[in-house]
Amino acid sequence: MNHFVHDKGLCESSDIGEGTRIWAFAHVLPGARIGADCNVCDNVFIENDVVVGDRVTIKCGVQLWDGVRLADDVFVGPNATFTNDPFPRSRAYPESFGQTVVGVGASIGANATILPGLTIGRQAMVGAGAVVTKDVPPNAIVVGNPARIVGYIDADRGEPEVEVGGAQGLPVSRVPGVTALRMTRADDLRGSLVAANFDGELPFVPRRFFTVFGVPSTDVRGAHAHRRCHQLLVCVQGSVNAVVDDGNERQEFVLDRPEIGLHMAPMIWGTQYRYSSDAVLLVLASDPYDADDYIRDHETFLAEVAERQPVAS
Repeated sequence: MNHFVHDKGLCESSDIGEGTRIWAFAHVLPGARIGADCNVCDNVFIENDVVVGDRVTIKCGVQLWDGVRLADDVFVGPNATFTNDPFPRSRAYPESFGQTVVGVGASIGANATILPGLTIGRQAMVGAGAVVTKDVPPNAIVVGNPARIVGYIDADRGEPEVEVGGAQGLPVSRVPGVTALRMTRADDLRGSLVAANFDGELPFVPRRFFTVFGVPSTDVRGAHAHRRCHQLLVCVQGSVNAVVDDGNERQEFVLDRPEIGLHMAPMIWGTQYRYSSDAVLLVLASDPYDADDYIRDHETFLAEVAERQPVAS
């Protein structure tokens, strides 16, 4: 046997990876599949239709019910609760159980509750005690009941440049393909105005625009990339947090000045959240709408980024 089972543990499955450790009072049913170098702690129950990847840690008091899928390097904290039936009744079983997927490297905090049929994205962090009622985007940090996004992993905002006279300058981008730009702003007793010439002052000539407004502050917009289309984001009222990701670097920007635009080149994964109640986000696009230009799955995005990177000689 290439794995370890404590003498007070019960492992009925033969599909256990090398180096995995199953500790006291844990019970693994025959149909479960567990990868290599996992740590299954005391008092863990793993049902039949469960798949666990490599290097996964499952802390004490966790139950993995039929339909749970844990990818590689997932951490599940003590007494975290997974569910697989949205309307449970005693001795009444659904035709099929909802599948809950936890992506590569994600962490589930102690005592968190995950509703059935959800996806927790790659590298996401679910805070202790959170009640997750919706899919969690990749790299998002969620807390509370119901869980809401409060930040993104490795997406620090950085410091803006300081202009002559101490005025706040443009945010400095460290993500290739993302640039902040300033448009002309005029303020006087009659009010304020922001303007830009499409040809010459913007990084592309727009062929489409749309606005996003009336967004509940807990909801997320965007969460996709474009293969060919450039976009310019301008928050003309209120504030919006924008997270940009090129597959290697990630950064968060606060858009709260109507004269500041955020240019996103193609193959930048963009997510907007923390809309203020009065926020109006204007998006200028270089191309007409084309559904085939969108990449809406983050794993697909990462795969296409890898395909485009030059091969080292």
